[in-house]
Amino acid sequence: MTNKRDGFQSRIGFVLAAAGAAVGLGNIWGFPTQAANHGGGAFLLVYFIVIFALALPALFTELYIGYSAQANPVVALKRAWQDKAPKLGAGAGYLGLAGAIVMLSFYSIVAGWMLSHALAPVAQLAGMQSLADFLSNDSTTRNLIFTPLMLLLTASIILKGVKSGIETWSRRLMPLLLVLLIGLIFYIGSLDGASEGFANYLKPDFTKVWDADLIIAAMGQAFFSLSLGVGCMMIYGSYLQPGANLGKLTLSVAALDTSVAFLAGLLIVPAIFVANHNGVQVFADGKLIGEGQLIFAVLPQLFEAMGSIGLFVALAFFVLMSIASVTSTISSTEIPVAFLVENHGLSRKLSTWLVTLVVFIASATIIANFDWLFGLVIQVFTQYQLPLMGLFYFLTLGWVWNRGNKLAQSEHKGIKLLLWYIRIVCPILMSAVFINVAIK
Repeated sequence: MTNKRDGFQSRIGFVLAAAGAAVGLGNIWGFPTQAANHGGGAFLLVYFIVIFALALPALFTELYIGYSAQANPVVALKRAWQDKAPKLGAGAGYLGLAGAIVMLSFYSIVAGWMLSHALAPVAQLAGMQSLADFLSNDSTTRNLIFTPLMLLLTASIILKGVKSGIETWSRRLMPLLLVLLIGLIFYIGSLDGASEGFANYLKPDFTKVWDADLIIAAMGQAFFSLSLGVGCMMIYGSYLQPGANLGKLTLSVAALDTSVAFLAGLLIVPAIFVANHNGVQVFADGKLIGEGQLIFAVLPQLFEAMGSIGLFVALAFFVLMSIASVTSTISSTEIPVAFLVENHGLSRKLSTWLVTLVVFIASATIIANFDWLFGLVIQVFTQYQLPLMGLFYFLTLGWVWNRGNKLAQSEHKGIKLLLWYIRIVCPILMSAVFINVAIK
């Protein structure tokens, strides 16, 4: 079975795909406002430290489990737990599959919003104002159109497999994302008010470095921004060729993801202050507005205030957001697709369409009950499943998995130190993140 598995054909292809899985909407709308509201440069400093302290070991752990098993998370975790409780390991794998479906069900809705907002300025430029208004305003009809569109876009990439689909499109989309991001930074940076935003984002307030809220916020953001805990990195790790240098690959993926998050801050925070300079309300209760209100209220008002050039800036921005969405949805979709192919012998084509159908049904259910279900699904997924699964992976690699675990059998002092770090320090840090987010 191992020889028949598709896989990544190059190091750069894997790095771009894995970083693409990690680079999502949380990097671009979550990270900047977290930084701005937690001491600017002080948050950045703590965040970079936490990347090394928690996110890198977590990324390595997830990649290593998948790489060693050369199989999907259900099989990989079952094998890792074979000497203790294989059913528990497999159960955790199934929970990861369910989590991937849950993530896709709400993420595809949000991704649909990004696509519709990207098309709105195109409609406006074409003189179709009523269509532009429809694309820009939230409605059940719009959700039922654009959610399946994003699902079909994701499916079209997954259908082509790892090499021809995921790797090829990651090579195309990630450079485009970076070009758009850097181009927007230079343009927004040239506008009145931007310098205040740069100062807010980059100037350290070292009195906040030891603030417990800042440290926990940085830990949570570092873990979530790398798309850890759902099995995306495990399945991507399983597609690596034998002899891959996991240490270097882990560093490369984390460095690219962190760079995109940092660049997103250089775009979003100055943009907020430019909006403030133009009379748009950007503060609420003394803090910068973040997340959905920022993306769909503050920034569109800013783009509108720019006049005709604002249509092109809006187009570039929401194309950027759409790319960030797609690179994340393809990694999550691959998890259940790989399971159906490997564990049940279904074709990739049938597996892809089955998963797409299930996700659409789940998304439609959320859309039909949006007011109470959308927020609840996101809360359960981000506050409970992701940190608990991350903790489970640490315990698996550090304490449970012995047979076939080369880390546990190694006599190298550096590897022994890494293993003990994963055993002791990482579970403590991960537990702190879970306790914090769970009792919010």
